[in-house]
Amino acid sequence: MRLNSRPAEPPAVITTARQSSDDEFDRRLRKYAVMMTVRGLAVIGAAAFYHVSIWISLVFVAAGAVLPWCAVLIANDGPAKKRTKVLAPVRTPVDRSLPAPDAGRTVDGEATNIRTETGEQS
Repeated sequence: MRLNSRPAEPPAVITTARQSSDDEFDRRLRKYAVMMTVRGLAVIGAAAFYHVSIWISLVFVAAGAVLPWCAVLIANDGPAKKRTKVLAPVRTPVDRSLPAPDAGRTVDGEATNIRTETGEQS
């Protein structure tokens, strides 16, 4: 008989286990590096297209201004947290006392009619 009324949590399966913190940090670092590389290319593009069209150059400048903010937000974002069930509070019964003893039974301090190991009665 199981005394614990709550169900046991399922074991972690390798396909559902969380990613290690080192791997997750490396993944975020790569995302940051890629976004900052794109930002660098946007700044170079803004300088290169300045003589062709001012509007294209302004688009590159805007991308170069927004990308660092986005890169920092994405790099600092951790993995999604699992939602946990909110358990209802455990309600204890109001009366926690032991039941009253049987009125017809009295326990004395001396033993009577006890069998020994040899089977004799004392």
